[in-house]
Amino acid sequence: MPKILDIHRLGSLRLHILPFLVWLVAVAAVVVLFHHRAMRFEVLGIAQGQVRQIASTCDGRIKNIPIELFEEVKQGDIVAVIDAVLDNEAIEAELAAISAEIQHLMAQLVPTQEQLLAEAADRQTSWLDNGRRFAVDVEAASIRILEQKTILESDRIMLEDLAAEVKIEESLLEKGAVSEPYNLKKAQALHDSLAAKIRESEKLLAQAQQELDEARKRQSEFADHQPYNPSVDSALEVIRKAVNVQEKRLEGVLKRREPVVLKSPIDGVIIQVLGRPRDIALRRPGEVVIGREGEVVLAGEPILTIAETKPREIIAYAGLRQLGQVREGMAVQLVKTIEPAQIAISKVAHLGPTLERLPECLWEMPNIAQWGHPMMIEIPPNLKLKPGEMVGIRGL
Repeated sequence: MPKILDIHRLGSLRLHILPFLVWLVAVAAVVVLFHHRAMRFEVLGIAQGQVRQIASTCDGRIKNIPIELFEEVKQGDIVAVIDAVLDNEAIEAELAAISAEIQHLMAQLVPTQEQLLAEAADRQTSWLDNGRRFAVDVEAASIRILEQKTILESDRIMLEDLAAEVKIEESLLEKGAVSEPYNLKKAQALHDSLAAKIRESEKLLAQAQQELDEARKRQSEFADHQPYNPSVDSALEVIRKAVNVQEKRLEGVLKRREPVVLKSPIDGVIIQVLGRPRDIALRRPGEVVIGREGEVVLAGEPILTIAETKPREIIAYAGLRQLGQVREGMAVQLVKTIEPAQIAISKVAHLGPTLERLPECLWEMPNIAQWGHPMMIEIPPNLKLKPGEMVGIRGL
């Protein structure tokens, strides 16, 4: 009988101990899971690539934009052409000033030439006479070329204006705004006449250049057979320097008339021009998408924006509670849920130094802003992402 009682007591004790042991195991499991969860973090990140704004390098008017919104471009492709000349009248005035200075130089050259010819009469067979004559021929030919270039450029500007006038008259005639083509014929005649004059001036310029080359060749051949006489250079030094100044001025005018070509610095896609949120909110639909032909732009003003089609990194934000768990170089798991779903291992490349406001798409509550410390995570080569795609990030 006592043995039966002992067995009964032992069984009753086991029944009481077993739930206690199960409770201890459950508590231990909860503690382990809580500790493990505390050592991990889960956030969302955004895949990002380079975004480059293409801005005008000078004040000017957009002449041509050969690309459209969302069109792909390659590095080095031409994305915009800007006409840096807004006022042809200012260019014409400067060309007129250069022309007047050339006339002044030619007036100075005449007495200098007469003086050299007088000295040549005193030394009829002297090598000095020939040297001075060759030098005068070279400088005179240089001045003729400079004068011809100035006249030619002025005529080209006038030809552009006449061409525009012809287009306007044609448009008015087509629309029925005018009944007689008198103004059109007059503008066309002036245009054709000036075009013929320009062609003739180009021939004269080529001829003057040939004469200059021949004069220099004769001077060089003469110098090879005769001793150098510095008095020839001294007599023409002032005029030569003045000619060089006018040549530089003319080169500057011609360079300003050359269009500025902007090229894509990266492979990417044309997107809307980026701006501050306040500015974007004030834009009308379709406004400032990309620059348009004929628009006047200032130096530094964005014309279009190019975004890379392949992201370079993932930007995520660690909350204040997660900040102590994140460190540079730590391993993280990247989870892509959009098809095709992928999981990859990467690492935290850099941590931001300041607290920043999260993009609105990462807010848990749409009307409540959130803040966090940014971190940049490398994208593994095998992970296929698009710019702006959401990626889940888990600490390991």
